[in-house]
Amino acid sequence: DPLNRDDWEVSTPEEQGLDPSLVSELYLDASELETLYGLLVIRNGRLIAERYYNECSVETKVLLQSATKSLTSALVGIAIDRGCLSGVDQRMLDFFPESAEQVSDPRKKQITIRHLLQMRAGFPWEETTDELWEVLLSGDYVRRMAELELINDPGAAFNYSNLSSHFLGVIVSRACETDLREFAQEHLFSPIGAEVGQWNADMDGYRIGGGEMHLTARDASRFGQLYLEGGVYEGTQIVPETWVAESLQRHSDDAWVAHSRQNRIGRYFRDLGYGYQWWSAQVGDHRVDYAAGHGGQYIVLVHDLNMVIAAVGDPFYLVHTAESWKHEQATLNVVGKFIASLPANQGSRSPAAPSTD
Repeated sequence: DPLNRDDWEVSTPEEQGLDPSLVSELYLDASELETLYGLLVIRNGRLIAERYYNECSVETKVLLQSATKSLTSALVGIAIDRGCLSGVDQRMLDFFPESAEQVSDPRKKQITIRHLLQMRAGFPWEETTDELWEVLLSGDYVRRMAELELINDPGAAFNYSNLSSHFLGVIVSRACETDLREFAQEHLFSPIGAEVGQWNADMDGYRIGGGEMHLTARDASRFGQLYLEGGVYEGTQIVPETWVAESLQRHSDDAWVAHSRQNRIGRYFRDLGYGYQWWSAQVGDHRVDYAAGHGGQYIVLVHDLNMVIAAVGDPFYLVHTAESWKHEQATLNVVGKFIASLPANQGSRSPAAPSTD
C-alpha cells in the first residue's frame, strides 16, 4: 500500500481497474531484486502501489544516472518556450564560440540541437574505448568538443552519446544565462511540487546534462506523470504540449543498446526507438516510452493504460561491468513482465503517431 502523504492522491489497484494479484506478483518479483531501492505504480494519476528496499525511503534522493537525459530534454523545450532558444534547428557551435574556432571537421558545423536531442549528431558512444572513457571521466567536456571525432555524418545514424546530452544542458545554461539546476527547479520542479537534489557539474561548473541528477522516486514519478498528461500539471501547462509529443515520437528506429546494435533489451522491451532523449519500445501489447539510467533507474509511460511505473536502484556509480548490467536488466525484466501481463486498453489515449524524420 502506498504511503498516504500530501504529495500524491493514493488509491488501490481495484479502484483503478487493475487486477490486484498482478500487482502483488510485481512486488513479489521485486522483492527478489538485490539492488532495487524503490518501485512505484501510478494509474489514472493516483499512486496505487509503493515500496522501498535496501534502506531507501520515500525521502531518499537517488542518482538517476542517464534517466537525467529525459529531464534535460524537458528543459530544452522549456527554454524554447521561454524564448531563450529559437528552436531545435539552431547550430550547436553557435553556443560554443571557443570551440568553433578550433573545429577542423566541417561536419561539426552542421550539428543542430535537433541532432543532439535525437542522438544523431555523429558523436561516438563514450563507453566503447578506453580513450573515450578517459574523455567521459575527465569532466573537461567543452574543450574536448573540437577534438572529439565524429563517427557518422550529422543526422545519418543513431549513436548513443552522453556528451550530446551534456552539450544540450550547456546550451540551455548559456542561452538562458542561468545555472541549469536553478533553471530546472524554477521552471520544472517547483511547478509540479518536486525538488531536485544534488546535480553534479563538469569542471567548468555546468551541470551534467546526461546524468548525475538526484530525485526521490516520487518526484521521478511526478515527472513521468507530467509527460503522460502532455506536459500539464493541475491544469497548468508546464512543458509545451507540442514539445512532449515531439519528444515521444520515434525519430530513430535504428536505436540500439549494445555494441552489437541489439533492437531489444531484456526479455520484454522490444522494437526499440528513440525520440528527444526518451526511449520507446513495445512491451507485450503496449507501446511505452521510458527514461533509463544505469543500474536500474526507469520512468516508464504506458500510454494506453494511463500508467507510470518508476523504479530506482543502485546506480553502480563508475561501475560498468557484467555484474552491473545483470542487476539493471533484472529490474527492467520485472517491470516488463508486469506490463506484458496487463491487457491492452484500446479506449485510452495514446501518444502521437511516429515521426519519420
